[in-house]
Amino acid sequence: MEKDYLVPFEAYGEDRFEEKRSKFIGRLWRVETPDEAVGKIKEMREAYRDATHHCWAYIIREGNFMRYSDDGEPQGTAGMPILDVLRHGELQNCVCVVTRYFGGVLLGTGGLVRAYTKGAQLAVAAAGVQKMSLYAVLLIACPYPLYETVIHLLPEYDCAVEETDYGADVTLTVTIPAGREDELNTALAEATAGTVYAERMETKFMGRRVQ
Repeated sequence: MEKDYLVPFEAYGEDRFEEKRSKFIGRLWRVETPDEAVGKIKEMREAYRDATHHCWAYIIREGNFMRYSDDGEPQGTAGMPILDVLRHGELQNCVCVVTRYFGGVLLGTGGLVRAYTKGAQLAVAAAGVQKMSLYAVLLIACPYPLYETVIHLLPEYDCAVEETDYGADVTLTVTIPAGREDELNTALAEATAGTVYAERMETKFMGRRVQ
């Protein structure tokens, strides 16, 4: 079974701060491909041409892509610290751009590393984090007299109702953590004398906020 992974909760997060008159703006996006990540970086460069630097890093789960750039800052003082924040947070499918407007005071190597680290951390905090886990999508056809029995049983198995269709029977589309389908079907069989069971339609990753 595929492993859980973390991504930004919001599609976009932004925060800013000032350090010795230099202004830093951290921005984080949820993306799915390297091309999408590069597109966000280009957008920042074009939209904020007056900025001194647009330093960035991204991590893409599919293909295990990791890239970063100091964009003119001293080597190792910007792109790698941003990437380290993403890696330390175990984030994937994201791109972070920290934009700097130089304020006339040199920060030094250590100061730059701290500033770009902070810019990335603020962006991550602004976007939040969610865990992507594999869920099974199930279809449950339930006679009306057994509806309440089934509905009250589902939460015990971390099973959530996504859609309800009222026809000849009540048809529920539900999601459950992948691997718990047999548990649920055993419980349904016991509670409904074998009348109701869940049929798996597909599996997919779904997110839940963790911070």
